[in-house]
Amino acid sequence: MREDVPALRLGEGAAGNGEACAEAPHGPHADAELHHHHSHAEASRHPGDHHLLSIEGLSVSFSLYDSRAPYFRAGRVDLEQLHDLTVSVHEGEILAVVGASGSGKTLLADAVLGLYEPNVHVSGRIWFDGEPMDASRLSTLRGHGISLVPQSVSHLDPLMRVGAQIVGLCRGAERSRRVARMRDLMAAYGLPASVERAYPHELSGGMARRVLLLCALIDDPRLIVADEPTPGLDLELAVHALDDLRSFADGGGGVMLITHDIELALRVADRVAVFREGTIVEETAAESFSNPTLLRHPFSRALWHAMPSNGFAVADEGQFGSSAGEMAGGAL
Repeated sequence: MREDVPALRLGEGAAGNGEACAEAPHGPHADAELHHHHSHAEASRHPGDHHLLSIEGLSVSFSLYDSRAPYFRAGRVDLEQLHDLTVSVHEGEILAVVGASGSGKTLLADAVLGLYEPNVHVSGRIWFDGEPMDASRLSTLRGHGISLVPQSVSHLDPLMRVGAQIVGLCRGAERSRRVARMRDLMAAYGLPASVERAYPHELSGGMARRVLLLCALIDDPRLIVADEPTPGLDLELAVHALDDLRSFADGGGGVMLITHDIELALRVADRVAVFREGTIVEETAAESFSNPTLLRHPFSRALWHAMPSNGFAVADEGQFGSSAGEMAGGAL
């Protein structure tokens, strides 16, 4: 079971003293200009001269018993899953974090949401809306500024009516306010009023995905972390699900879209962060994927060539393994 770990070393990094560090000022930037390890898209904005979410030098490792040692004499070893990861999300944009399935992308979502296993070690620096974060502050923001759209509709309770799950546990005036908010959201996202009294098994796949989104939107978040929100959906329903995230971003919110399907992500994303072997190797405008010469990292270019629309030319196994082909072929 995940639990909050109060002793995370968030704030360590270049300063190395464990104290939260002020983010460097941004000032005006051109769309294609590099700063803080990334270039911009047309929608990228910096109200207050800072990002909505900024992560620098994030590393995540787990303390485990050494599986190579004899059972009763096994010592503990640290297994690093994320290393020196830097990424940012602006207001009003969708940042697609694209990487192969099982590569550790969900650990990034957990870090943003302040969800950690008891045996985890985390270092790095995280800011939200210009404020430095630690594990306690990230936990406080979960559901109150940062919301999750999870991978599976199995997160919905099969024995509870949909309306009760969206509204949550509350009473009195607060319940009345949240019920009104839920009904406004249902109308805005094309869900009929009857869904409020339905059970999850009575919904179509697309409707259930929208219910998950409404569970995130009910608390008026600034940032949504969408962790693989389209698996198991046909292309039409997947596009609708991403269009809903696009509507949220167009309203001024930020979205971190975690996915292995780059072709689908490029339909809605403003910027793309290419995830490989536990870190971000390139963070760039989605338009950069219109031409491989605009991509700086060899793996990003290999990913472009491996996309079906670009000939599905998978790189040699010895260079990048099968991950480029898997990600590029995700829409097939």
